Amino acid sequence: MSQLFSDIWMKHYQAEWNRDAELTQPLEKINFNSNIGYGFPDEKSPRGLIIVKQGHVIDAGPYQGQSMNWDLRAREKHWLEWLNREVGATGFGLAYSTGKLKFIVGDYKSMVKMPEMARPFIKSFSAMGRACAFWQR
Repeated sequence: MSQLFSDIWMKHYQAEWNRDAELTQPLEKINFNSNIGYGFPDEKSPRGLIIVKQGHVIDAGPYQGQSMNWDLRAREKHWLEWLNREVGATGFGLAYSTGKLKFIVGDYKSMVKMPEMARPFIKSFSAMGRACAFWQR
């Protein structure tokens, strides 16, 4: 299994998230605070977690039993596919409807109906992709 969602990878993701004004500013405007877990569907718990306050990631690392507002799961091959190319709203809608992207915690349907959350959600995958690109150097 790759280093996806490892402690070091999550720190790179935090840095990329916080560098992206198109991600942080809209979330800051809506006072977005959330604990977001990421992992694989066949595991009991997510592997990594970010803590977002006012749109900015203030902590990132391994999941250690924290409460979550969102818990996103997909097979590693799907994560890597999404992180190695730009995927838009339609692509994520298809991934959700076919079960490739699972929300163990959180309401995908409600989130995508809110542009102030849906756009940053898509941008968060770009930040993940940049973290992957950095990691693969």
